[in-house]
Amino acid sequence: MSDLQSELKSLRELVSSALHQASGLLSNEMALARAEITEKIAQVGRGAAMIIAGAVILMPALTLILLAIAAGVMGLGFSPGVSYLITGAGATILACIAMGIGMGRLSGEQLKPRTTIDEIRRDREAVREMVR
Repeated sequence: MSDLQSELKSLRELVSSALHQASGLLSNEMALARAEITEKIAQVGRGAAMIIAGAVILMPALTLILLAIAAGVMGLGFSPGVSYLITGAGATILACIAMGIGMGRLSGEQLKPRTTIDEIRRDREAVREMVR
């Protein structure tokens, strides 16, 4: 009878230890997730700040450049209206490229907490192995 009790006690200790380790692992994963999400939020902030800074700097500079280009196009014999239309279209293309780059930095794939997801997958497999 004492062997059976001893084995049950050992089994309880093993299960308790496994649960304690799994709890610690979960706690560590949550800390990692918080750190990674904080980093991603900072990345979003930096990306947005760069977009805003670029837009603020670009506006007056682009106005001057567009006026100069329009004057050059008028010198080629185009009417002022057509010259401004051509330069405005070019400016629109450049603006779309800049915004596309900024949006790319804010995409869901770029912001996904990959490290945490990979760690959780590995931990899940480790817990499955411990249970077997």
